[in-house]
Amino acid sequence: VQLQASGGGLVQPGGSLRLSCAASGINLNYYNITWFRQAPGNEREGVSCISTGDRTTYVDDSVKGRFTISRDKIEHTVNLQMNNLKPEDTAVYFCATDRSCNGNVGYRGKGTQVTVSS
Repeated sequence: VQLQASGGGLVQPGGSLRLSCAASGINLNYYNITWFRQAPGNEREGVSCISTGDRTTYVDDSVKGRFTISRDKIEHTVNLQMNNLKPEDTAVYFCATDRSCNGNVGYRGKGTQVTVSS
């Protein structure tokens, strides 16, 4: 099983990026999926989680109103639309299966770097 996050890059403050999480070996449609991020020297933090029923069950306060998690059931991907990005959003973002959208991580993959800088 492999999860792969993509879509990161360098963006100016106020800009947008769309991250995508895909998997091989499992069908993401059957898993709660959480996007996490980790900046150098910081602990991992949960950003947002979407349930198998497509309910957004968790959004971190720091990204509310700016980030939106969604699921594409045809493509079997989970996406994170990030708008109005701030320098403090800079981190490696990765996706993982999450048993109860509570940080109980199962499968996880390599992340994608998001850098917000002018």
